[in-house]
Formats: sequence, C-alpha cells, structure tokens
Amino acid sequence: MIACMIRNSGHTIADAIGNTPLVRLDRLARDWNFNLWAKLEAYNPGGSAKDRTARAMATASSLNPGATVVESSSGNLGIALSREAVLGDWTFHCVVDPRANRTTVAHMKALGTVVHQITEPDPETGDWLVARRARVAQLLEQMPEAVCLDQYSNTAAFVAHDKGTMTEIVAQLGHAPDHLLVAVSTTGTIGGCLHYVASNNVATQVTAVDAEGSVLFDGHPGTRHLPGFGAGMVPELSKQLSPHRVIRIKDRASVDAARTLVRTEAILPGASGGAVIAAVEKLRPSIAEGSDVVVIVHDDGTRYMDTMYNDDWVEKNL
Repeated sequence: MIACMIRNSGHTIADAIGNTPLVRLDRLARDWNFNLWAKLEAYNPGGSAKDRTARAMATASSLNPGATVVESSSGNLGIALSREAVLGDWTFHCVVDPRANRTTVAHMKALGTVVHQITEPDPETGDWLVARRARVAQLLEQMPEAVCLDQYSNTAAFVAHDKGTMTEIVAQLGHAPDHLLVAVSTTGTIGGCLHYVASNNVATQVTAVDAEGSVLFDGHPGTRHLPGFGAGMVPELSKQLSPHRVIRIKDRASVDAARTLVRTEAILPGASGGAVIAAVEKLRPSIAEGSDVVVIVHDDGTRYMDTMYNDDWVEKNL
C-alpha cells in the first residue's frame, strides 16, 4: 500500500522536491502487531531528504547570482546544494572527508561544485566533522566574499521538515502517527518534525535514532564508519531539541537492517535507513497493538554499493 500526493508541474527541478511516497512495510512487519510505514525521501530529485534542507536554506538566504558558498557535507547536502548553486547561478565549494562515497563526489563535480577533500581527522578529537568545519573556516578566510549557510545552525531546516516532511506524513496517513523514528545528524529533520508535533498538539512519540559513537543527545564519542547520521560534535540545532527518546545503533546493526529491508520490501536504503529499521526492532516490545509507526528513510543505497552493500568492505571495517 502506498500513500502519496500528486506532484505539481514546476519551472525547475527544485519544484519536484517533496510529496515523497509513504509506503506500508507489510512484508517486513508481517508478524508484528502494528503498522509500519516508510517515508521514502530518495524520491526527491537529488535523492535525499537534504533536498528539502538545501532548498529551504537557499530560499531563506539573500544569495544573488555570482555569490560564493562554502559548506561541509558528508554527501547528500553537498549534492542538494550543488543543484541549488546551478539554479541560483552561484559558486559552491564543498568540503568532504574520505567517507564520502565516490559517486556522491562525482555527482557534485558534475554539477560544477569545487570539492575540497580533507585527508586527516581533527588532531585533537579524531573527528572528521570537526576537521571539515575547520577547513570551511579556512576557506572563508581565504575567500572573504564567500558565505556559509551552516546546516548545523540554520533553522530553515526546521521549517522545511515541519511544513514539508511531517505535514506530508500526516496528510498521507490521514492522521498523526503514534510513533515517528528519525535518524539524526544535524538534527534538522527531527527538529522540524518535533516542532510540528508541539505546534499541532499531537501525541506522536518522536524517537531520535543515533549512531553508536555519536555525541548527539549526551552520546559518547567513538569510531563511526557510516556517513549520513551521527555526529562528532554537537550542532547548534540539536541544543534546541528534546526528542521523546534516543536509540543508538551500532554500524553493523544498521547494515544488517538495511539489507533486511531490501530483501523483504525491495527498498534499498542508505545507512541511516538501516538504522531506523534496526531501531524499530529495539522499540517493538513497547509499541501498542494497532499503532501506526513511521520511519523516515533519508536516502537510498545506490551510493553505498562500495561500502555497506559490499561484503568485503563490511567484513574489513565492521
């Protein structure tokens, strides 16, 4: 069963953002006593939920043609902002680390983005995100005319997922879900969903799904191999949020759950999509019979074929 909304025609590819499908996972949840749904953000034109964030940040900014933007990304936001740069006629510099998938980097370059790939983590913390942000700061010093939209503090992301993602879920389902599980990194997606829940006074329990080794929501730092969720530093956005619960998932469990999803539902998720499925498994004993449970699958796994869907890589790294 698929709940969807009709897409309207638009003037640019950006008009295709949103109205992504909500799919019921009856095969995966065959023996469960509740209804499981997946919001498939890979159906955005750039292939991820970050399309919503990038569009909202660009729209809220005062960028004009000829502007220069510098940002850090683990991949998906980089692709989304690369598209915005083409449509807005500005230049985009994206800082990535070695965990960014080769196809993602190639996609950004194809769109004309200048990619800066760091080779070492932050020497004090050992974290790649800290190192990426330090490189962004260096580039901003070297290019005084450049600006950073800063996905880690930009509240436009909250608006994108309040008025977009969560509003769509409620409309497609016909009512607010009993549970919503969202993988977290910058925390823009979960922040927007929490804002919708609070402002509309609905009873949805919102669970943050974090990676083991992430420092979000009082987590403890550790080694993480999968990009796309978790963080090695506390973003400003997360300081404004209080999810109803936090579930932390190990890298290997995320991979295993992702592979289970594709083998049962023919839905190929990225790492964070595997994590939310693994989190539902953990939450199962406390979910009331007949509940509607929604997971947000932020992207698909086509960019992860060399990593989490490669047996040799998994055995070597995880």
